[in-house]
Amino acid sequence: MNIYEVQEKNKRLTVLILLIFIGFFLIIGFGFDYFYLNQIKINSCSYTQRIEFIPIGTIASLIISLIFVLIAFTNGIKMLISSTGARVPDPNNLKERQLLNVVEEMALAAGIPRPLTYIVPDNDLNAFATGFSPEKSYIFVTQGLIDNLTREELQAVIGHEISHIRFYDIRLMTVVTVLINAIGIISDIISRSMRRGSTGYRSSSSRRNNSSGIIFLIWIIFVILAPIISRILAMAISRKREYLADAGSAELTRNPKALISALEKIRMAIQPTKSMKDSVAHLCITDPRGSLIEERTDFFSNLFATHPPMEKRILALKLMAYEYEKQTDTQNPSYK
Repeated sequence: MNIYEVQEKNKRLTVLILLIFIGFFLIIGFGFDYFYLNQIKINSCSYTQRIEFIPIGTIASLIISLIFVLIAFTNGIKMLISSTGARVPDPNNLKERQLLNVVEEMALAAGIPRPLTYIVPDNDLNAFATGFSPEKSYIFVTQGLIDNLTREELQAVIGHEISHIRFYDIRLMTVVTVLINAIGIISDIISRSMRRGSTGYRSSSSRRNNSSGIIFLIWIIFVILAPIISRILAMAISRKREYLADAGSAELTRNPKALISALEKIRMAIQPTKSMKDSVAHLCITDPRGSLIEERTDFFSNLFATHPPMEKRILALKLMAYEYEKQTDTQNPSYK
């Protein structure tokens, strides 16, 4: 796929993810109304029956999710800057001016506006991009990344983050992050409410048949598993996006070996990125909990991993480097 097809696919995927999460909110809220608040009532008259339904829990869950989305759109970046302790690069500092130059070069190569850039005061090697569109995007890099990478390696990492921006990965993953947090909080609120006042269901259970009890059990299991299911979905999307961003970096820099070298250095830095929270783990170029997390290849590690194994990413880039060298040799027979 070309860049425009990727962008359109990510936009459609964002809408699909929104619809899936809205379905989660509706199921959780409707079940809370029906089983706990007993909002569905049947009024019998002499000839007719009328069903009354006031969806208090359903509306509340949608409002909570909407509040989270609004907070993310209006104050999300400020919260990120505050939580990471990030600062604006100093143009008078040689390394930091080089970072600004590299970001501008990669933005020009990608044909997007230059993202606002921040430095996170952490000695680990990491970076991530966020925002809602190429016109409103941000790149965060750690001090350790600036200090330990060469210019070509830094350019490759920035190319990776720029690719997340131009492919609209940032909008997709930002929306997913917000909705995961909303699902988690709503599920927690309902679980606590059920534990504190379980009489709501018991008082009406005698009026309902056994099939209603089975549905209630399924709903409870869904409430418990919804945060886990949503997180697994987000991690699966994130892993695929990393491969695509690596390829995007190779396309922009025409130098896959630079990203290979950068990822190998990042892989060797096994300490966690303490300034970056787990909530932004799927946005980073490597898992901030420590690179050893990405070395695990068992089923459950892969299921909950925010990134594919670093070894597989490097192997894919080596294959790209071979293809680039082969193209160069074909186009320039005297190159050797």
